[in-house]
Amino acid sequence: MKRVAVVMGGTSHEAEISLLSGAAVANALREAGYAVTEARLTKDSVDEVPREVDAVFIALHGGYGEGGGIQRDLDALGIPYTGPGARTSALCMDKIATKAVLKEAGIPTPQGLVLTAEAAAQPCPLPLPAVVKPPRDGSSVGLSKVVAAHQWAEAVRLACAQDAQGEALAEVYIPGREWAVGVVHGEALPVLEIQAPGGWYDFRAKYAAGVSRHVFPEPNELTDQVQRLAEDAYTATGCRGAVRVDFRVTAEGRPYVLELNTVPGCTATSLLPEAAARAGIPFPQLCAELIEHARHD
Repeated sequence: MKRVAVVMGGTSHEAEISLLSGAAVANALREAGYAVTEARLTKDSVDEVPREVDAVFIALHGGYGEGGGIQRDLDALGIPYTGPGARTSALCMDKIATKAVLKEAGIPTPQGLVLTAEAAAQPCPLPLPAVVKPPRDGSSVGLSKVVAAHQWAEAVRLACAQDAQGEALAEVYIPGREWAVGVVHGEALPVLEIQAPGGWYDFRAKYAAGVSRHVFPEPNELTDQVQRLAEDAYTATGCRGAVRVDFRVTAEGRPYVLELNTVPGCTATSLLPEAAARAGIPFPQLCAELIEHARHD
C-alpha cells in the first residue's frame, strides 16, 4: 500500500479552500486504497510534511503551494509530488510571465498592461470595461471589473496591494462565456461552462454552493478548438499532472486563454473533478492516477 501525504492549508488567502480540497482528496485516496496522512501546513515550509511517505499530493492553493515553493523543497528532499515542477509552477502563478509564454506560442490571450500603484492617478489606458487583477494571486482575490472611469483608481490600488511585487495586470474585458478545460497528463477533459451571476466569476461565484451553474456545451468545432488550445497552453508552459486552463469565449466564437491553474480546486464546487466525472473518471480514480504519476525534479 502506497503511503501518501496530502498537503493542504498554508498561509495564502486560499487556505480555507485548500483545506476543503485537501480533505476531499484525502478521502478519495483512502477510498482508492492508499494510506493517507493529512498534512495541514501552518507555515511556508515542509517541516510539517511527513518524510515517511512515498509521494505527496499537493492540494495547497496559492502562494507557497502553487508558486513553486513547496515544489523546490520537495525536490530537495527527493520526495515525488503531484503537479508541475517548481519552474513551471512559478511561471503559471505569474500571469504576466504566462501571457508572454502564451503569446510566444501563438495562443490568444487578452490585450493587457502591467501597472504599478502610480497608475491609479492616471486615466485608464484601456477601453472600458477592463479587468484589473493582481498578477500573482489566485481565486479571483483582488480582481475588479472596471466599467466606469471612477472605478479605475480603486481597482489598481486593490490589485497592487494584493500583489507581492506591488504590480497590477490590466486587461481588456472579453465579453462572452466563461469556459474551463481540465488537462490531465496532456489530454483535455470536456469543456465546462461556468454561468455566474451577471457573468462575473468572482470568489463568491467560485466557492459558494449554488451561486454558479456548471454546464457542458455540446461538442462541436469550437469546443474542439478550445480543448486543443488548452493542451497547447499546457505544453507551452511545461505542465504535467492535472491543470485547469481558464478561457473567455466571445459571442463570435473567439477563445482567449486567461490563465492556468496548476493546483486546481477539488472542493464540492470545483471544476476539474466535475469535468473528469463527465469523461467517466470518478474522483478516487483521478486522484489515484495523479499520485501514481507523482515525481520530483
